[in-house]
Amino acid sequence: MINGFKNFLLRGNVVDLAVAVVIGAAFTAIVNSFVSDILTPFIAAIGGRPDFSALTLRIGGGEIKYGLFLNALISFLMVAAVIYFLVVRPYEKISSRFARQEESVMRDCPECLSEIPRAAARCSQCTAQVTPVL
Repeated sequence: MINGFKNFLLRGNVVDLAVAVVIGAAFTAIVNSFVSDILTPFIAAIGGRPDFSALTLRIGGGEIKYGLFLNALISFLMVAAVIYFLVVRPYEKISSRFARQEESVMRDCPECLSEIPRAAARCSQCTAQVTPVL
């Protein structure tokens, strides 16, 4: 019973996931600091109001604190933008440079437009003779 648990914990996927969670938590702190300490004051300097938490709407005896929702929404959008522009876009550019362009092993038959292997001399669908592409 303990052996099975030990094997489960030492399996590659579990260790990789644990490392990803720890790095993700550390990265979250960096992104949140960037948003709250740099972007939000910058937006406040331009727009004049960094905090919407005081905005409320009174209906009867209740109070709707829509300002807190606006703060959370703006924070989410800024975090998403930081992640996209500082992580996703650069990663896509780097990975596209190193990605190999794989040649397709299939092509279209000129007669019936079905998909056939590039090296085929005859279409398997319409039996038309085609020139093999080597």
